[in-house]
Amino acid sequence: MARVMIWGLNFQRLNCFEVLNPFFFCYKPLMKQTTHTSQALVSRLTGALRGTVTPPGDKSISHRAIMLGGIAAGRTSVRGLLEGEDVLSTVAALRALGAQIAKEGDVWIIDGVGLDKLQEAAGVLDMGNSGTSARLLIGLLGARPFTSFFTGDASLCKRPMGRVIEPLSQMGATFMSREGGRFPLAVRGAGAPKAITYRLPVASAQVKSAVLLAGLSAEGTTTVIEPIPTRDPTERMLRAFGAQLTIEKGEDGASVIRLQGRPRLTGREIIVPADISSAAFPIVAACLRDGSKVKLMNVGINERRAGILCSLQEMGAIVLLENEREVCGEPVADILVRGSALKGVTIPASRVPSMVDEYPVLAMAAACANGTSRFIGLGELRVKESDRLMLVADGLKACGVAVEIEGDDLIIHGTGVPPRGGATIATALDHRIAMSFLVLGMATPEPIAVDDGRVIATSFPNFTTMMNDLGAKLG
Repeated sequence: MARVMIWGLNFQRLNCFEVLNPFFFCYKPLMKQTTHTSQALVSRLTGALRGTVTPPGDKSISHRAIMLGGIAAGRTSVRGLLEGEDVLSTVAALRALGAQIAKEGDVWIIDGVGLDKLQEAAGVLDMGNSGTSARLLIGLLGARPFTSFFTGDASLCKRPMGRVIEPLSQMGATFMSREGGRFPLAVRGAGAPKAITYRLPVASAQVKSAVLLAGLSAEGTTTVIEPIPTRDPTERMLRAFGAQLTIEKGEDGASVIRLQGRPRLTGREIIVPADISSAAFPIVAACLRDGSKVKLMNVGINERRAGILCSLQEMGAIVLLENEREVCGEPVADILVRGSALKGVTIPASRVPSMVDEYPVLAMAAACANGTSRFIGLGELRVKESDRLMLVADGLKACGVAVEIEGDDLIIHGTGVPPRGGATIATALDHRIAMSFLVLGMATPEPIAVDDGRVIATSFPNFTTMMNDLGAKLG
């Protein structure tokens, strides 16, 4: 049996048997993983890509709309929700906790139960592949007075949860997990959670969000100090639902986020913009094929998430923003992309928080660019759904690209033309690795296959259909 870690236990209020007995009763079923049958997918050289498409809804906003709608009083309606497997894991969890959630036409309707009426789930909460679902729900339930059990797929069970366990333990939650804070995990929420001041040791929107969601249940003000700005959909959506949240600059330049506990959250209408992380795949694909002209509609361009656009423009890509506007508090635009000759660039570590999920597909652009690209400070990619840094490097080498890893830096030597391709890429159950190399395969002389195309449904269920509609040859 795997080693089990006990975090934050207060033995004066909670004896060891109370925790161990229910956890080990559920431990064996928790370790069972759903059988996943892989299915290879091949990408072949294509001509110019052309057309107008709307990428799927923003994953970060979709998760938070379901969670906050589930704990708000009254009804929340959500248009444009991403219906990928990750978000559906969040939907299933909130239903298990008592929220009424149904789809009516193209609108998701959530009848929230209110924060204090969340109920203990009857079974294990299965987060599938979704790290966002896992960390945010651990935050939310770490401050509720009952016990919750979490598991996930083989990939998620390798990802450390210690980053959220540490601050939530300070707030009064107790945890049991596998070594390193890994799933399966049990959390007994704090009966009277403490409002804390927590300085993020690493730039992480998920950790920030977990602390803020726990802070909803605490009396007083929960403060998160953020030295490096990260994505802010949690802050925006908390305000939209009625929470009192302020953001100021501290004396050292860090952002100081203060949330007043025990707010009354009220249901509202949400329109989810298209996800820039998903849009990045057709954007890069269009850049790589001469003569391409692709327009992507209603894409979120929040400056804390749009580092991919800045980086591509620095590489010489023709990426234009049109019809810029604001929808439900989020900046949105239509994005026009044309085939472009790209050049190598250096991307600073300061850009990582604004495009951490887009580095794999940007690496495909760098592989076709003229000159050397250096992406600095990518240590965070090692603890995503997979070790993305290593998988990108290994996959590019297999396709004929000269690649080096120096510490946490990725160095790609482009020749100004696409590499040969001709490889089958191991995805390690990582949807972004799969889509990134399929994009590269649209430009390489020899086809590129990925060992498992089914994992793409995690975030972009209609990826193959959308790309083929633009002129790709995926199958």
